[in-house]
Amino acid sequence: MKIIYAAILAIILDILLGDPEWLIHPVVIMGGFISRTETLLREFFPKTRHGEYTAGLILAISLPVLTIAFTLTPVILLDRYAPKAAFVLQVFWCWQSLAMKGLLSEGRAVADALDRGETELARQSVSRIVGRDTESLDEKGIIRACIESLAENFSDGVFAPLFYFFIGGAPLALCYKAVNTMDSMVGYRNERYIYFGRAAARLDDAANIIPSRLAAWILIISSGFLGYDAKGALRIWKRDRRKHDSPNSAQTESVVAGALGIELGGGSYYFGKYKNKPVIGDSNKEPDSIDIRRSIKMVFLGTLVSLVLLCLAVSVIHL
Repeated sequence: MKIIYAAILAIILDILLGDPEWLIHPVVIMGGFISRTETLLREFFPKTRHGEYTAGLILAISLPVLTIAFTLTPVILLDRYAPKAAFVLQVFWCWQSLAMKGLLSEGRAVADALDRGETELARQSVSRIVGRDTESLDEKGIIRACIESLAENFSDGVFAPLFYFFIGGAPLALCYKAVNTMDSMVGYRNERYIYFGRAAARLDDAANIIPSRLAAWILIISSGFLGYDAKGALRIWKRDRRKHDSPNSAQTESVVAGALGIELGGGSYYFGKYKNKPVIGDSNKEPDSIDIRRSIKMVFLGTLVSLVLLCLAVSVIHL
């Protein structure tokens, strides 16, 4: 049952502290490893389709393996000789695997800027949480991009790490974080990463198959508690959950679109090139900054619902 107490404390730390700037985050270390390893692998392997894919495959295997090795070893040793220290380490690493407060803070910054009429500041704020080009986004585009990021990152940055923590403790949660970080850095279908990042992207897809679908149901439940259109969320999820290149991204995006009665998705620019994406949801109304704040509430409540349900699941398993 220690895993339950550790998860609760980690959530509390994330709510209170988020990601302090003074604390070196594992994602920073992972990002540095990815960048340096990519440079070395590209120098070693030929610049061919097969060479780039092989180099990317080595990266996709090595980072998760090294993450497990460097985190599982101290947890096992401390659990044997200093159980209290092992518990503290599990709490600390679980906290660092979560990104709820940081995500919600960025969402609020976008909404606040829009409410003040500071569109350029809102554009700069949303650029920190989305992968698309933001220079030409109008106000509605900024709102849609922000809500899509909140929805998708609830799965990637909150539920999935928590899900894997309950399965395998902090080492597995950080292993997932490593996979997700690789995908965010090299998992693009552009000229540079179409072959090099393919293995990382597919590994991330596989790691999110179950969490993304569970996260969608968590958000449907949360939308009902908040008085949003839960029936609409379920209807749009059933209809539009596959409207994305990724098998996972539209799972939570479709729920939020349905709960708020707005359209998400559509064409966007990535690395200067226009990408035509399917529209998700129905255009019952134009999205506004209030919808960002409603999405924030869904993510926050979804985090608490996730914690409760995962704790209950573990308790039932250990009966």
